[in-house]
Amino acid sequence: MFAESLRHYSRAFQGAPPLVSDVSRRGGRVVMVVRVAGTSMQPTLRPGDVLLVGSPTRARVGDVVIVDLPGERPRAVKRLVRRLPEGWWVERDNPMAGVDSWAVGAVPGEGQIGRVIGRLWPRPRFRL
Repeated sequence: MFAESLRHYSRAFQGAPPLVSDVSRRGGRVVMVVRVAGTSMQPTLRPGDVLLVGSPTRARVGDVVIVDLPGERPRAVKRLVRRLPEGWWVERDNPMAGVDSWAVGAVPGEGQIGRVIGRLWPRPRFRL
């Protein structure tokens, strides 16, 4: 089922909702296919990029992750910058767009949804 779902979203990613498209459990790890909707992670990620996201358990400083920012904000793609007692400090790659921990504070551990494993579409330009 997972492979079938992944093939489906790899071919038809343009019809996917703005962020979380599919969730599957594979060997205890959460795997999602997500589509980037904003410009806060440019130049690393661009709107329309499709990402494969796994469990956040192995996340470390420098990783690109999917998080629920504090407050009434939608899920977001951000970079882990440092670990604080109250959670992870996350930042955007594009200082001219989006919101990050400078505006909302640290993301608590339960706010970290997953770690980006790789880009499915377009073909990877460089490593995340």
